[in-house]
Amino acid sequence: MTGGELTLGAVLVRLEELEREITAQAEATREQIAQLTTRLDELGRAAEEVRITRKTLLELPDPQPPAPPAPELPDHPAYQQIMAVLATADAPLRRGRYARRWTWRSRPTTSTTPA
Repeated sequence: MTGGELTLGAVLVRLEELEREITAQAEATREQIAQLTTRLDELGRAAEEVRITRKTLLELPDPQPPAPPAPELPDHPAYQQIMAVLATADAPLRRGRYARRWTWRSRPTTSTTPA
């Protein structure tokens, strides 16, 4: 036997070392596969949730346009007087009957005859 030749015992030791390395690599690969499988399942569930959300949103009725803002009510004292009279009325109102209660005129008086 020369120095470069291996004995049967040395070959068997080397084969055991290779077997342990390959077994360790196989275990590490199985662990990676398990992690990737878990991640794949999570992504599949997330994609399904997005599909369901999209489908639900597509089934919703179109939104109605916003309601126009309420008109601003005048802050003039005459308006307040009118509203007070209308609030206390217990029957339909006639213009002439209640106009005497107000101290304002609805139109300014102008003379149509030349001076």
